[in-house]
Amino acid sequence: MQRFLKALCLLLIVSACENANDKTVYKPQSSGNINDLSVVIDNQLWESSVGEAIRSSIGAPLYGLPQDEPQYKLRQIPSSVFSGFVKNTRLVLKVTKGIEADTKFYKDPYASPQRLVLVSGMTNQEIINQLTTNQDKIERTFKAYEVKEKQRRFRKSLFNSSAITKQLGIGIQFPSIYRLAKQEDDFFWLRRDIKTGTVNLLLYTVPYDQNSTREALAERIIRTRDSVGKRHIPGPVEGSYMTTEKAYTPFFGTEEVASLNSFKTKSIWQVKDAFMSGPFINYWIEDKVNNRFLVAEGFVFAPSVEKRAYVFELEAIIQSISIQ
Repeated sequence: MQRFLKALCLLLIVSACENANDKTVYKPQSSGNINDLSVVIDNQLWESSVGEAIRSSIGAPLYGLPQDEPQYKLRQIPSSVFSGFVKNTRLVLKVTKGIEADTKFYKDPYASPQRLVLVSGMTNQEIINQLTTNQDKIERTFKAYEVKEKQRRFRKSLFNSSAITKQLGIGIQFPSIYRLAKQEDDFFWLRRDIKTGTVNLLLYTVPYDQNSTREALAERIIRTRDSVGKRHIPGPVEGSYMTTEKAYTPFFGTEEVASLNSFKTKSIWQVKDAFMSGPFINYWIEDKVNNRFLVAEGFVFAPSVEKRAYVFELEAIIQSISIQ
């Protein structure tokens, strides 16, 4: 009996030592819909110029959508109730007044996975200055994280993209709910049906031109997508096809895809001679090794409903591309 007690005591001591040396902290699973942002800020600040600065910057409408829709759905939470399960939301912007002006970025502070940005200042103006100075970094941090989360979710059931890999020499991941609507040589049209329309992805290549100016390339992008629309994307009536809405000024910018420079265009498409339109995002990925631009375009047809989430899904798919 004494031997058994001694052995038990030794086992407990060893276990206690192992637990003391184990620095792993287990955190609860985070929660929240994609692009839902919890803004932890006291009511008085939220109703002041600080709250207005948040709503007009991080909460501003996205460019390239037919209706005003913000990138993030903001949910204001007073500091006094930011506790318990409320702390488990995935995206958190915390604003604190009365301490040194700063902007800090945290990974998994209360839950996992989670991103928190803490913005502080002694006065309202100092806080606004921090928001203005760091707006791009804050938005990039949140967006990159949400893209990763969206990709994690649709990896649960993936489309078999081996034909795309074989033809285009790329890897790409998107949900199995998509279907192949059309394939012709190196042109692929993937589509999924939604209650009010369709979500679409186009993949193809064009010859690389390293001598183009930015303005010339922008013109080429629109000219190319219009010719592709005329050839591959017919409308509901004879002779109609998808083209670019001329009355809407496109956004042109740069963004990395597959660790390569890419040219990003956002605007509105329409169908010639038909009352159909919607948003599109178009990436020309600079694949110099293969002397080509890989073109990945997503467009949405969803009349009378919000389209932000569908466009974001397409961006997450395009960001999954890798050159094989």
